[in-house]
Parts: sequence; structure tokens; C-alpha cells
Amino acid sequence: MDLYEEIVQLRKDGRRGAVAPIVNVRGTIPSFTTAMMLVRDVGSIVGTIGGGCVEAEVWQAAREVMETERPRTLTFDLNNDPKFDTGLVCGGTLEVFVEPILPPAELYIFGAGHVGTSLYKIAQIVGFDVTIVDDREAYANHERFPHAHQIIAEDFEKAFAQLAPSESSNIVIVTRGHREDMRVLRWAVQTPAGYVGMIGSKRKTIKIFEELQKEGVAAKLFERVHAPIGLDIGAITPEEIAISIVAELIAKRRKVERELPHMSWFQRRRSGDDSQQNVTAETPSTPRKPSD
Repeated sequence: MDLYEEIVQLRKDGRRGAVAPIVNVRGTIPSFTTAMMLVRDVGSIVGTIGGGCVEAEVWQAAREVMETERPRTLTFDLNNDPKFDTGLVCGGTLEVFVEPILPPAELYIFGAGHVGTSLYKIAQIVGFDVTIVDDREAYANHERFPHAHQIIAEDFEKAFAQLAPSESSNIVIVTRGHREDMRVLRWAVQTPAGYVGMIGSKRKTIKIFEELQKEGVAAKLFERVHAPIGLDIGAITPEEIAISIVAELIAKRRKVERELPHMSWFQRRRSGDDSQQNVTAETPSTPRKPSD
């Protein structure tokens, strides 16, 4: 199998991997100087950089690189380190650059109004592949979203059937009304999407949460929901709200571990921030604009 074709296929399938080419050689090594290998997310390998302990260490580094999403350079001195002695007369030094192969950062935006439009523009700048979904063709069209990866202007139920979110996908719900938001959230929490967020006040969030529970949606499915959505930066305008949402998406994508000022009632409750539990349900956050 061609290594480059396999990289393309991994990305199409929404999977991870790491590519590890030899980038520098001094002396003699048990491989050719342009050798390269690909490590898939399941641990299997395509290609080789010579086998033995060197390849085993690169394989382990590739697994770590997939997790951290940060490249690494490994240096192997085959002359001085006895663990690399394969019985061959090599005596060289080589460097291997291990780089993550990541799936496209998919962003499904449900709602093509003011916030959705601003979110589309900002998310594209930072590298998200954006799909726009709205049941109004006058809003969801190529004139308003010329560079969208996909535009679906159909009833939401029909749109769901056309989408297959993966663990690397992000779903943002900013439709024009609470009823539509609830329809989308009902579907979204039952997908494997890595991020699900919904706009609105804390009061609306709790109401929708309770309504869906009555319908039989398991409460544990809401533990990963970001609602109200975004980081708490005091956003008011659609553009500012979009920035707060994209900031939260970036933090999730880059696996930021430090505590951040999330707007989400679900996320704060999960972290045990009791001070937020005393905030009245009437308190607004990420206010909805007309035709959001």
C-alpha cells in the first residue's frame, strides 16, 4: 500500500496517525536516507525506517505524538548506544522527525443567522472545515457561505441523515429558536462528536435539559455539552459571541488542561463550582439575537 495514499485515507476517515521520515543521516545506517514510516491510530505500520530498536522507539514516540498533537525529533547514535546494535556494521547517526497526521477539524454549525455567519468566518480563519445546516435556503446558501465545506438547506431531521460526525467533529447549535435548538441537541448528544455546544441562557439550557430527560434521553449524555456555549469573555455582539465559541473550540482541540472561564452550566456543575450553582436561572448568557 502506498504510504501517501494511506495518509490521505486516514484523514478522509477522520482518523489519526503519525508519519516518521528520516530527516538527517551521518555515517552508515541500516536503511536508506529517505526512508519513512506511517503509524496508524490502531498501532499498525506502513513502511519502515530499518526495523529493530530504532523503529520500536519511533513507534512509541508516534503514539505519543498522536495524543499530544505536537511533533518531535528523535536522534539515534548507532555507534555509541549498545541497545541499537543489530549485528550490522553501521556506526552512523540518524534523526527522525515524527509528525502527527490529524483528521480535518470538522465544525457543524446548525443555524445560519447572525451568530452562525460570524462563527463561520472566524472558524475558517483558524482552520476548521465548516458545514452549515439550516432549514431556510434563503439563509443557508453559497452566496452567504462561499467557502463552506458543505451547505445543507433542509429540514433538520433530513440533515441529520446526511451527517456522520466522528470523535474529531464539533457541533455548535445556534439556530433561530429554542425548539430547533432542542431538536438538534437531541440528535447531537447521541453522536460521537467530540464537542457539542448550544447557545442560550442558563434558564433555557436547564429547560431543554429537563425536557429531553422526560423524553428518555439519558442525563449522562449532557455531561459533555457546553451550554451556554463559549468562554466567558463578556461577549455581547454576534461577532464577540463567535470569538468566545471559537476560543473554546481551540482550547478543546489543543487539549488545554488549565482551568478556563467556561460559560457552560454543565461544565461548571461537573467541575463542582458551587458558586455557579447559586446563580439564578434567570441570568442571561450568550444572548440570542433575532434570526440567530
